[in-house]
Amino acid sequence: MLRKYAYAWITLAFFTVSIGLHWGFGWFAFVDEAQSHGQAPELGPYLVEMGRDTFENWQSEFLQLLWQVVGLAYFLYVGSPSSKENDDRMEAKIDALLELVGEDRGKALIDQLDEKHLRHHGHARVHGNGGK
Repeated sequence: MLRKYAYAWITLAFFTVSIGLHWGFGWFAFVDEAQSHGQAPELGPYLVEMGRDTFENWQSEFLQLLWQVVGLAYFLYVGSPSSKENDDRMEAKIDALLELVGEDRGKALIDQLDEKHLRHHGHARVHGNGGK
């Protein structure tokens, strides 16, 4: 179990240590600021301030990274023009080479490959829809 999910365990350890250090040093800074104003540090205001600071950090870093990873993966998956550009060009070249084998034989090979890879006129079909 430990070796199989080693990346997740290491990530969890980094997260736990970093969030612990963040909140620990935040407490020291909060106590220092409260004492500099002649006040006693209280847990309630500290939790509010640290919660706000943690959320601001996550919002700026985590959501930005999430958008970059998920947004890029989504647009590559749905086939934006920039992600399909090279595939379409390569497929057209391969189709042209197969047609050089002989018009009938080449087209038969292209049709066979398209059927095998669930493609119809250069576009993927969804599985389980009966080829519609």
